[in-house]
Amino acid sequence: MLSAGERPQPAMSNTAAVVDASRGPISKHPLTTTTSTHSMWTTKTPSSKPDQIQHIWVVTGPAGCGKSTVGKAIQQALGIPFLEGDDFHTITNKEKMGHGIPLTDADRWDWLISLRKAATDALSPSDSNNFHPPSGVVVACSALKQKYRDVMRVAAYGSPSVQIHFVYLKLDETMLLQRVMNRQAHYMKSSMVQSQLQDLEEPKGEWDALTVDARAEPGEVQEEVLRLVKATLAEYQ
Repeated sequence: MLSAGERPQPAMSNTAAVVDASRGPISKHPLTTTTSTHSMWTTKTPSSKPDQIQHIWVVTGPAGCGKSTVGKAIQQALGIPFLEGDDFHTITNKEKMGHGIPLTDADRWDWLISLRKAATDALSPSDSNNFHPPSGVVVACSALKQKYRDVMRVAAYGSPSVQIHFVYLKLDETMLLQRVMNRQAHYMKSSMVQSQLQDLEEPKGEWDALTVDARAEPGEVQEEVLRLVKATLAEYQ
């Protein structure tokens, strides 16, 4: 179903929202065409609309921002598969993070590629879905840098029936540290939060990304994310 062509997705609309989960949309920024050594995105409109659109929802942000909780909320609301990015790390990666050793780009490439493959596999007809693929899949993946998000974007290259969306959960260092320290039996240690924040490149100007202020209560954040997800889906109807 998916090919490895090199045509980026067309833009959906003329604005990209930045959202405060406790107050609703707080600003709108004009979409821009991003050109860098990592990505070249255009706003070309497809000549025809595919019969069925499948959506990949990538919930991103540093450890402790609530990716898994929000991802599972999307899964439940839309009735689609959920992929936990942590499950796709190699044992070596987990051991490094467990010892407080930050991952390098080289450590993350195979992880991102395997997670991307799992997402595309979930959208393809198979025995596991009785050859009736779902309308989408949600992925919890930190995707801290733009080039990491570009790796995930390849899942939609050359396939007008697949659209990818990033939901970035924005949270300050103090709250991230507090949440990570409260975790039980998790390999990610609080010392890793600083290294993740150093790597973090917020998705500013990336038309397929929504930024949500995650300082509110988890229920409020989930409600705001689901509102945005449903509004995005409505643009394809």
